[in-house]
Amino acid sequence: MTQIPVSAGPSLVEALPTADFFDFESLLSEPEQRKLNELREFLAREIAPYAGEWWDNAEFPSHILPKLAALELSTPSQRGYSHLFAGLVIVEMTRVDTSIATFFLVHHDLFVESLFEFGSTEQKARLLDDASNLRTTGAFALTEPEHGSDVAGGMETRARRISGLTGAADDNGDCWVLNGAKRWIGNGTFCDYMLVWALDEADGAVRGFIVDATLPGVSRRKIEHKIALRTVQNADIRFEDVRVAEADRFAGINSFTDTNHLLRGSRIMVAWQAVGQQLAAFDVARQYAVERRQFGRPLAKFQLIQQQLVTMLGNAVASMGMMARIAQLQEEGGADMPQVALAKSYSSSRMRETVAMGRSILGGNGIVTDYRMAKIFADAEAIYTYEGSYEINTLIVGRAVTGVSAIV
Repeated sequence: MTQIPVSAGPSLVEALPTADFFDFESLLSEPEQRKLNELREFLAREIAPYAGEWWDNAEFPSHILPKLAALELSTPSQRGYSHLFAGLVIVEMTRVDTSIATFFLVHHDLFVESLFEFGSTEQKARLLDDASNLRTTGAFALTEPEHGSDVAGGMETRARRISGLTGAADDNGDCWVLNGAKRWIGNGTFCDYMLVWALDEADGAVRGFIVDATLPGVSRRKIEHKIALRTVQNADIRFEDVRVAEADRFAGINSFTDTNHLLRGSRIMVAWQAVGQQLAAFDVARQYAVERRQFGRPLAKFQLIQQQLVTMLGNAVASMGMMARIAQLQEEGGADMPQVALAKSYSSSRMRETVAMGRSILGGNGIVTDYRMAKIFADAEAIYTYEGSYEINTLIVGRAVTGVSAIV
């Protein structure tokens, strides 16, 4: 089933102001604006007509990966683009399909960025080009069945270093043996490699490993029955005496501080997703309100509908302004975790209100994926929770402004 448009004719909203009401996009350079428009054209052509069907069927469209790679948008900041541009890439992807945006940020902003940040010269030479160009795909295996927000202190996956073995070992016979389980791992069912986090049994330090997903002892099971991000292939993963060569340990990762460095970046991108989700909800709700007629006139002529649309727009613009400032801080040397946590908690909270209003405006049509809004509404719940739940991010900010921790 393909997506059913609100109107079969030309859109009546094309001449109206865009959801970027304060024109943050104008802060981009001209080359960045052209590249963003190239991305929009790709999304309109290759993703938008099919995203609803992929979501309904809980299927990932692997066939689009070569075309997505051809855009040359992997880790935009590593390619010399601004942090604002990198954020707006995620916004535009999310605006069309949150699942594709999630795949992109898991692979590029976590796995590929990890190679850039912590990979050895040899690891980069061996893996980076294929990963950047989506000839191979990656995952980020941190969350565990019993540990989400508290995984920093409760990680149960273990790594033990041993020598003199054959098989998955380097030339010196050194390797690591991994045992444990991970949960909610995006791209986990089909990825070629995953960055696995485990505690070193010898000293309790956090280690990172590049694990070939086909190694003996790795088992993967798709998580079923999701009501959000259905296109994303999340997996439960188990490691039973999995041998990983010392050459596949991330030499630059020695503590959870290194993990937090990566998570801060991905949390920023998920906050940008909250912006994109609001723009999507506004786009769909406004078009519906302008074109749908009730009681002999467009819904848009009713005062309550206009009030809801303006609230949705205000939420989106406020969230976008906060994220634009985060991008500036990144350019200046980096936003700290409390600032990022406030941006994520605030924008995701406003997003929840925005998508709920959008769903209400569509009435009964707001609960079927034919009209896009039901999918937008459902996917928002994942954004609200992952990369730090609203509550955890709130407490991170609370600790920063009071000096007292309510977490531990």
